[in-house]
Amino acid sequence: MPGVQQVCRITRQRTLKGKTTIEIVLAITSLTRLRADAGKLLALTRQHWSIENRLHYVRDVSMGEDACRVRSGQAPQNLSALRNLAIGLIRRRTRHRFMPDAFRRFWQTPSRP
Repeated sequence: MPGVQQVCRITRQRTLKGKTTIEIVLAITSLTRLRADAGKLLALTRQHWSIENRLHYVRDVSMGEDACRVRSGQAPQNLSALRNLAIGLIRRRTRHRFMPDAFRRFWQTPSRP
């Protein structure tokens, strides 16, 4: 494949409710070894998943974005922008880092921080 400079393998181990699972993933990149060694590639991967977990997961799970059936015109982009705005405002106004707790608190008393 043109542009491919490196291939890396990442092994993820996760223990949930006493059960350990191991996942092995392969990644390709156009970054040379001089620009990104193994540590840098791992940091970039973690940064990507940090964004995924902080924003997209909240939109998908807590706000039900995947279940939304709005598909025409500018409505999907507008709803996405409103969801992002709501997440940002709730994060600024509450001390909760766990979004379902923050949503419950906000819906119970919307005028109080």
